[in-house]
Amino acid sequence: MKLGAESRNKTIVAGVLMAIALLVIVNAFWGGSDSPSSSGDAAAAGSPVAPAPVPVTRRGGKKVAAAPRSLDPTLRYDWLKVSEDKKYEGNQRNIFRAEAEIPTPVAPVVPDQQAQETGPPQPPPPPPINLKFFGFANKAGEPKKIFLSQGEDVFIAREGDIVDRRYRVVHISPTSVEIEDVLNNNRQSIPLTQG
Repeated sequence: MKLGAESRNKTIVAGVLMAIALLVIVNAFWGGSDSPSSSGDAAAAGSPVAPAPVPVTRRGGKKVAAAPRSLDPTLRYDWLKVSEDKKYEGNQRNIFRAEAEIPTPVAPVVPDQQAQETGPPQPPPPPPINLKFFGFANKAGEPKKIFLSQGEDVFIAREGDIVDRRYRVVHISPTSVEIEDVLNNNRQSIPLTQG
């Protein structure tokens, strides 16, 4: 096989690139000067390890420098001493004792004479009927039926029918329906809703 000048140059460039790639791969897998073992050896030898860069955070639009981080695993007795000398300065309440605080006495409220004269309080009004009237179902020769809904439930009823075991359809008109709550003796007119 005869190599020309052009192919020879390409072969040399390819060989040099392969040698550089091989060196990079060997350096990445078998370490260089930046491997973790070399910095661990420096710490064991007594030389200080440089702290990691201090991160800067933003609070309320202002830059606040966080505490410097260190990779030094030694126990710092000076930091422990500072934290031991701190005294709890709360509201002087012992959080380790289970005792209730005695509230300050409040002056008793004198009842109004008018409230006693009016008599017993009135019973609450009956709950509203939460059915919606939204249409008719008409067939020739049959009485008029209506569509009622309560939440996702849909009921079809005519005059005199009981819906949801609680509501009786009293009267159906073209624009509304009169419903009676059988449990509370409450009547309510429900208008035809559009849409």
